[in-house]
Amino acid sequence: MALKPYLLLTKPGIIFGNLVTVIGGYFLAAGGRFDPLLFFAAVIGTSLVVASGCVFNNVIDRDIDRHMARTKSRAMVTGQVSIPVALVLGCILGALGFGLLAWQTTPLATGFAAFGFAIYVGAYSLYLKRNSVYGTLIGSLSGASPPVIGYCAVSGQFDLGALLLLIIFSIWQMPHSYAIAIFRFNDYASASIPVLPVKCGIGVAKRHIVIYTALFVVASVMLSVAGYTGWIYAIVATAVGLYWLWITLRGYRAKDDQAWARKVFGFSIMVVTALSVMMSVDSRLPMAESIVSLALG
Repeated sequence: MALKPYLLLTKPGIIFGNLVTVIGGYFLAAGGRFDPLLFFAAVIGTSLVVASGCVFNNVIDRDIDRHMARTKSRAMVTGQVSIPVALVLGCILGALGFGLLAWQTTPLATGFAAFGFAIYVGAYSLYLKRNSVYGTLIGSLSGASPPVIGYCAVSGQFDLGALLLLIIFSIWQMPHSYAIAIFRFNDYASASIPVLPVKCGIGVAKRHIVIYTALFVVASVMLSVAGYTGWIYAIVATAVGLYWLWITLRGYRAKDDQAWARKVFGFSIMVVTALSVMMSVDSRLPMAESIVSLALG
């Protein structure tokens, strides 16, 4: 039996991207401490939940995937994997992921995994993606859940640090996703998916990309302002954020919107990786007092 079609149902690229952010969230909360069992439980458990969500997404999207050049060869479209088998696979992966998180992490981390899963599979895949231009905005909460899971696995509480992670990574999802929708414009239009560029035009999407990127720059630095990371993180976050913003601003003069959107998308991956790495590294050297506490004092 060929395993590749089943592996691709889990969308390994998405799993890897989320794995990076889980690690960032974990080390941000750990502050230099390392519990191997907790760490691997958080990382593997979250990855299994994400894989489960992706399998269910493939089942749900099989009708619209056949209209898109990028997805028309997926296993659920071609019939390489049957619906019952895919559903069983999704359930097994989900049970293993949630079970591992519940067993070895915290109730809050497990709860946030359930929250992200419900948003992605329920709200986004089943309804919003097909019916609302706001699907990307609501769906961003699901994409922002993994770093919060990693953080809450250590802290066991939803504090300001967890809230900032949710905000930062939710905002990051917007220019990242709108860029994809621009360079995959024809696919989304063919499948009648009401993403912002298709529904409101590429010009409107460009403005939203710039606005969200600017908000992201401010939000990402708030981890240092609030004292969760040090100045090294703040410098790196500001540098990569401003460069990303510069790339987005070039969209107003771009002659090839799709090429520009690919650059926005490509650098967004570098941005989220850099932030996750710096959260892990600079959390070991937290500021003694946050700017907020200094101002209030």
